[in-house]
Amino acid sequence: MTVMTLKLHNSMWPGLVGKEEGTDHPPIGLDRMVEMTAAAQVRDSKFDGVDCFLFHPHTDPDASEDELKAMADKIASAELKIGSLVAPIWPGTVGDTAFGTKEQQDKFLKAVDTSCRIAKVLVDHGIREYGIIRIDSAGGPEGWQKDPVGNTAKVADTFRKAGEIAADYGERLAAEGEICWGGLHSWKAMLDTLEATGMPDTVGFQADLAHTYLYLLGYNDPASALLEPGYSEDEFWTAYETMTDALRPWTFDVHIAQNNGEVHGTGSHDKTGRHCPADDPDGKLDIVKAATYWLKDFDQRGIKHICWDGCMFDNALLESGQTWNTILDTMLQVRAAV
Repeated sequence: MTVMTLKLHNSMWPGLVGKEEGTDHPPIGLDRMVEMTAAAQVRDSKFDGVDCFLFHPHTDPDASEDELKAMADKIASAELKIGSLVAPIWPGTVGDTAFGTKEQQDKFLKAVDTSCRIAKVLVDHGIREYGIIRIDSAGGPEGWQKDPVGNTAKVADTFRKAGEIAADYGERLAAEGEICWGGLHSWKAMLDTLEATGMPDTVGFQADLAHTYLYLLGYNDPASALLEPGYSEDEFWTAYETMTDALRPWTFDVHIAQNNGEVHGTGSHDKTGRHCPADDPDGKLDIVKAATYWLKDFDQRGIKHICWDGCMFDNALLESGQTWNTILDTMLQVRAAV
């Protein structure tokens, strides 16, 4: 049994990702997401904190120090900490694709610097004691596949420069392993990108149970598939071990999630690994067992918390208190198992 106790966080961006004003799934504000997180309780346990998205409407990336402190105080008043932060690295936010032009790379790096500035304010204010800054390549696999070797080199160059920025602030970056990001869209491509970046202490991997399940199936990269349809349970765990053994040494951040084997996209968000409720009867994962593969020796990699990710949940599901109690109960089981 590991001595260190993992803190349990809830992600705030499910209130934004895939949401659109004027539809039946409008954005859910940060205050409401914090309120629902704070209300969850299983026996005597509650969430310890939240992980935040650094763009409108949740957070103004150009917010002043006083505005950021006011946001922090609201979250602290709910008896929650802030952990990992999602950098606004995509086109249309602060940043742009990591494998684009010099101008696009500069925008990406500006987004990382902006995120590090916000992180420092939160650290100095006392509400943030752990966590990473999340990035990805901010470009789809279709564009990346036009020049896999050249674009991997471009992503690695951008990530190295971003890593230097982060290191100056005392931060670490974790690239999200998800099938919709070019150069990060398969477990092999992700590993190639991390190795080409070559900053294992500063630029690492964010493992999400829902997204990495699709890595096994070879979505967007059939040559990297580790499982065939109709696989057995033994075949599944053998494949899972292969993937986690390769990527776990790079893993700085872990998202607990469920997946039913489908891809799903809503609004402006591209097709992505479908997050399902923790108790979804169609879920393909033994969440607790799968999480232990990623969290083996977690303390040696500086991981101090885990976070639930429920992107693409319907608003009605997000607004249900039972949803969060079920998720919290699952997180408690994960913590007890590592």
